[in-house]
Amino acid sequence: MSTRVTIQDIADELGISRNTVSKAINNTGILADTTRDKVLKKAMEMGYKQFSYVTVAKPGSSVLSIPSPKEKTEIAVFLTNFVGGNHFATVMLDKFQKELAGLGYSLTMHRILTEEQDDRKLPASFFQERTAGIICIEMFDYEYDQMLCSLGLPILFVDAPVTCLKKPLEADLLCMDNQSGICLFVKEMARRGKTKIGFIGEHMHCQSFFERYMAYRNAMYLTGLPCPDEYCITGNKEGVRNPSSEDYQEYLTESFQKISHLPEVFICANDFVALDALQVLKRSGYSVPDDVWLCGFDDSPESKIVTPSLTTIHIHSQIMGFSAVNLLMSRINEPSLNYRTMHTETDLIYRESAGDD
Repeated sequence: MSTRVTIQDIADELGISRNTVSKAINNTGILADTTRDKVLKKAMEMGYKQFSYVTVAKPGSSVLSIPSPKEKTEIAVFLTNFVGGNHFATVMLDKFQKELAGLGYSLTMHRILTEEQDDRKLPASFFQERTAGIICIEMFDYEYDQMLCSLGLPILFVDAPVTCLKKPLEADLLCMDNQSGICLFVKEMARRGKTKIGFIGEHMHCQSFFERYMAYRNAMYLTGLPCPDEYCITGNKEGVRNPSSEDYQEYLTESFQKISHLPEVFICANDFVALDALQVLKRSGYSVPDDVWLCGFDDSPESKIVTPSLTTIHIHSQIMGFSAVNLLMSRINEPSLNYRTMHTETDLIYRESAGDD
């Protein structure tokens, strides 16, 4: 019987610390891509349990190396809006596609139109007979997602609709860590004497927004701070199916007017919510950070160049891309696996909007 390979065995083989190997395998901590790739390849080579189904990649190829079935070599990407260069999913998909190409798979992109969602129809460009698996990027229509799960194909959702009171989707889920950065931010605000903290963002819009909202409420509770409902702006403009930035700013304007005294700090569901809030606050005669502090989420390019620069939470998009390949390929290789939810590391970054130079 062969000896079970441990993290320490891999560390000894590479001459590095056990902690570094653990970070690489579990996608935690900050490591250089070259170090992470080196550890993962050695883990595969030695037959570590988490990678027992993979073979070692050749030099210069992708990190993962899983034999692709000859009859199905396409991975379909489903999304409702094509992601732009400032979206975290752009870098994630680049990494995802690079790894897939090294495994012998090709990527096909399919935008799901509103009428297709309403009618529960697959896009005409999609060919199920050639598709080995589907990755859904920010597909937030629960009923449509259920239909996709009934196809019998391996499916990975990158973010998803809120399912806390519904039957979970029969698929794997990949999200960023939506909790740690917000909890740390609330704790630091309390240390700085900022005890009136609110939240802005449509909390039922998607799983990530919901998790960020719950992280805010949990952190407020754990630090003993009050969490009045008037500080939580969690809706959107009524009667508009897909509100624009102008619609949302109109909603925020009305919401701010209903608050007797604005909180000292607002945590926003993402950077774009924060940027809309910043515009509305300025038009309403408030200064950020003199009157109100703001924190976003995503670390979008805009967060660095806006005035004031935005305190935010950084998403490691390349790690999300690698994790997406790992989750989807393992599901293709072993369809009977229990469904998994993975959260990848994020980092809190302080900038001018929260009083940091």
